[in-house]
Amino acid sequence: MKAAVLYEANTPLVIEQFDLPDIADDQVRVRLMASGVCHSDWHIVKGEWVDDNRPPVILGHEGAGLVEEVGSAVHSVNVGDHVVLSWMRNCGLCEMCQVGYSNLCEEPWDRSAQPLFAGGERPMKRMNALGTFSTETIVPQDIAIPIDPEIPFAQASLVGCGVMTGVGAALNTAKVQAGKSVAVFGCGGVGLNVIQGAAIAGAEPIIAIDILDNKLEMGKQFGATHAVNSTQVDPLEAIRALTEGKGVHYAFEAIGLVPEPYKQAIQCTRRRGVTVFVGHGPDNTPIDFDSKILGPEKMVIGSLYGSCNPRIDFPRLLSLYKAGKLKLDELVSRVYPLAEVNEAFDALGRGEVARSVLDLT
Repeated sequence: MKAAVLYEANTPLVIEQFDLPDIADDQVRVRLMASGVCHSDWHIVKGEWVDDNRPPVILGHEGAGLVEEVGSAVHSVNVGDHVVLSWMRNCGLCEMCQVGYSNLCEEPWDRSAQPLFAGGERPMKRMNALGTFSTETIVPQDIAIPIDPEIPFAQASLVGCGVMTGVGAALNTAKVQAGKSVAVFGCGGVGLNVIQGAAIAGAEPIIAIDILDNKLEMGKQFGATHAVNSTQVDPLEAIRALTEGKGVHYAFEAIGLVPEPYKQAIQCTRRRGVTVFVGHGPDNTPIDFDSKILGPEKMVIGSLYGSCNPRIDFPRLLSLYKAGKLKLDELVSRVYPLAEVNEAFDALGRGEVARSVLDLT
């Protein structure tokens, strides 16, 4: 197999050859066909996340492909199935899975199937134990989610992280109600999906906030009714002007880079408004605000992976796509071969794309 390895933060990824070990009884081997290039990968490239995914590591956690081999104890997928990979485990047995929050599964990533350098025994770590910037991967059966084989792999791969995270934050975490007002800070890959999740829920108005006009135009394409460039106007004043001075019912922070939008997302909501933190910023990002801001029963909640149950929600979102209600084709701004992964990151950094996808065929 081939894979893109980050050896050191702020350096180009390198394409390497690896061998895969034999699969265990409860594992499946997947030939990856497509992988999204996500902002989370970029955080690691820039050295902003110092955790279990620190370099050297095969990046990628947003993948779709074909099941090529299954272990003797595998019962949830078959050889030939089309699958999207979940970057969280879904063990079904821990407290969080049992109470319906499998996005918070307590089972750790399975790091037992690490690729080995070709001809040797030295292993290479994979991001989230997936490493989807590669042509193959081995994963536990619970994270290989079968999907409709009619769905294109590029579009399907995006459901594995960015789409689920954004749409799920609106539909599952916040449970946005029809006719209620929404503000979304950030029109990157996740923010655009928060916007279209709010649109699917029937929210009105949906206010997109960003610093780039091209991203705000994307926001309108995905369902925003109003666009606010925060470099030109005060976003709080603009939101109040659009909501009769009351503020929005729901606000989403989908940037995760600087503290100010987190605070603005709380400030822009009305009494009993709900703010959802979706963006995952660099480690140790402090948020400074007056505690009295929460006095009018404002609520703040985090959202991890769109509060999803992957085995239920991945097919659900792809059904919405087939029905023309979820925009996935429009998310795929550019497709790159694996060898051009660094160019994909350059485009992400310049804010040129909704999402880039690696073609791994």
